[in-house]
Amino acid sequence: MGRAVISQFLNLSTTSPRFPSSLLKGQIKSGFLKKPQQIHPPKLILLQNRTSSRCCCSNAAPSETNDTSASSDSPISSVRKRIVSGVQPTGSVHLGNYLGAIKNWITLQNTYETLFFIVDLHAITLPYEPKQLSEATRSTAAIYLACGVDTSKSSVFVQSHVRAHAELMWLLSAVTPIGWLNKMIQFKEKSRKAGDENVGAGLLTYPVLMASDILLYQSDFVPVGADQKQHMELTRELAERVNYLYGGRKWKKMGGRGGSIFKVPEPLIPPAGARVMSLTDGLSKMSKSDPSDQSRINLLDPKDVIKSKIKRCKTDSLPGLEFDNPDRPECNNLLSVYQLVTGKSKEEVARECHDMNWGTFKPLLTDALINHLHPIQVRYEEIMSDSAYLDRVLLDGASKAADIADATLNNVYQAMGFLRR
Repeated sequence: MGRAVISQFLNLSTTSPRFPSSLLKGQIKSGFLKKPQQIHPPKLILLQNRTSSRCCCSNAAPSETNDTSASSDSPISSVRKRIVSGVQPTGSVHLGNYLGAIKNWITLQNTYETLFFIVDLHAITLPYEPKQLSEATRSTAAIYLACGVDTSKSSVFVQSHVRAHAELMWLLSAVTPIGWLNKMIQFKEKSRKAGDENVGAGLLTYPVLMASDILLYQSDFVPVGADQKQHMELTRELAERVNYLYGGRKWKKMGGRGGSIFKVPEPLIPPAGARVMSLTDGLSKMSKSDPSDQSRINLLDPKDVIKSKIKRCKTDSLPGLEFDNPDRPECNNLLSVYQLVTGKSKEEVARECHDMNWGTFKPLLTDALINHLHPIQVRYEEIMSDSAYLDRVLLDGASKAADIADATLNNVYQAMGFLRR
């Protein structure tokens, strides 16, 4: 998600899962995540969990089975699997955020119970401007809605408006081995760039907050990009660790339901668009943190800016255009973007563009991008001009999310031995 964020789906048995021996030693598995299955909307492929028997559903009929991993008084739906995801309000939402996450939400909300939020708590782990944070938070929420997130199907809210996120993070931090966090690749990269003197503890512990974002809502599946797989595995390990340490009969002795406290979520990765690359370097992910605005197409870029960026983007001098040539990363990236914004199949694009040169293809891609983004930009302006409407959406979304999150948080407090409020 630029550290983008989250979602889920699966059933967990009521017995406490077997705790991996590596966790007893306080070490996270070196292999991390097995290669996840891909999602081919609207059909979803089953994902096999490695720690306990779970039945993951396809996109056919929603499961009617009662959710045994949620408490009996929890408002969690027993009918539809749940997906939670979000995007940071830092910088402008760009094409990578949209094609890699938000566009897929529109399909998922028709089948799953979905909660989409703006992860503003994650946005403060590096230096930021307070005024810009609040403005960007509203703008990001408006972009969600402009892209097609339907409030009659999904809850849209701001992360900091549901205080259970920060509370659960603290509880999980107490049981997270520091060695696990030190292994996080993104922490190593970002701290190296910022320098030890300028790195806050939040940069080290934000994967625990990400885990809280997911586990609070008993998430079944989490839409993640390739760069988030390590964080996803940390979330799964934390869920198993808490279930082992505090769940099962231990929780029952504390007056609780017993069984698993958290569902162990599965990763959900789309077949294309999960990793849109930079316009200036086909080997680097399109990112808000790139100092060059020429490296990305922002969703709100006007037509002339889009045209200029595509005209100047990095290409190669080889004849024709083709997918999947490792020596032509920029070619593969631009063809993939064209495929996604036009809705054509990979085969159709390959046939259409095989004999083209860049002088012919770039205007074609530019027009496709402008045509795809124009209705989003128009709708965005409408939403931003009606602040009362946006406030109502965020208030209602936070209220619905808090009902679910508080039920989970209360269970964790109880299982960990805290005195009831």
